[in-house]
Amino acid sequence: MSLSYESSGVRYDQLDAFKRACQQAARTTSGLLTDHGYAEPATTRGESAYLIEAVDHFLAHVEEGLGTKNLVADAVYAASGKCFYREIAIDTVATIVNDLITCGALPISVAMHAAVGDSGWFADATRTNALVAGFAEGCRSAGAVWGGGETPTLRGIVQPEAIVLAGSAIGRISPKNLRITGEVHDGDGIIFFASSGVQTNGLSLCRHIAARLPQQYQTPIGHGDPRSFGEALLAPSVIYVAFVRECQRRGLKLNYVAHVTGHGWRKLMRLEEPFVYEITAPRPAPALFQFMMEAGPIELREAYATFNMGIGFAAYVAPENIEAALAVAKATGYDAWLAGTVKKAGARKAVVVPSLGLTFEGDTLQVR
Repeated sequence: MSLSYESSGVRYDQLDAFKRACQQAARTTSGLLTDHGYAEPATTRGESAYLIEAVDHFLAHVEEGLGTKNLVADAVYAASGKCFYREIAIDTVATIVNDLITCGALPISVAMHAAVGDSGWFADATRTNALVAGFAEGCRSAGAVWGGGETPTLRGIVQPEAIVLAGSAIGRISPKNLRITGEVHDGDGIIFFASSGVQTNGLSLCRHIAARLPQQYQTPIGHGDPRSFGEALLAPSVIYVAFVRECQRRGLKLNYVAHVTGHGWRKLMRLEEPFVYEITAPRPAPALFQFMMEAGPIELREAYATFNMGIGFAAYVAPENIEAALAVAKATGYDAWLAGTVKKAGARKAVVVPSLGLTFEGDTLQVR
């Protein structure tokens, strides 16, 4: 029987319904910004970062969590003695700041939230030092100060051997015309940025697959990749801040950007306005994803609806800016290519990948 994200205990319909309820209640508090000299932009709710507007700038705020990826690191550490908590820390920073830049805000300060079930978790110096070093490295890569954090001990809520990693960030857009507003048009190009692997989404399903394998995380993934399953899963996430920063420095307009995390390629249609996002140049799925589709097994549609499938970020740019955007991506060290086109088709909203026979209609992504 094929596996799905739901079979690992994650149901997006339930999660998204709660998120929409939170957004509705949160809107009733927006008037309180007036006392602070700020206002809420009309279209910020439901986007990856929350914006507040002043006369001459925007501030952005993001709260994000790593999820269960550190449980993979724990299992690999126990089985092999290899510590991947440097990579786990970079993942935590990446999942926060990659959301922040989707509105054009550059991160200023990042805070860590590290909740444990027992303070003895911090007694392992190898693991703790790797976590600290990696978080600082991630902040430097994002161009942000590590501003502080919180380390609660939550006995009875968090298991004694576990840590829950999350955090928040604030960013700024100044001048205001650097905001990425979602001004997408028919004919815009869709530029894909390669991921390092699963990055930070779908790990519950990855863990479910590992539990069914005789060698678990030590299983070779093959397909020309020499790594084990655990090593491939624990590759640190790519931080995409440098691309957005350099586009701003060069005055290159980005019509929209998407951080491809939960919901897989459906995240390409996060923008509220209806468009069809036609992906005409997808790359073959990297070895890790091919392995998981076979080992699960996971059907093609489920894989692209859950995982990033090798795509961590997408930028939507006007046709005349495509070559310039690709040049910026190359100059800032990213593996990027023109993957598709935005099309206006009345009220239809969808992601279409003709070569894979995949279509995700708008009703498969309900984040507002």
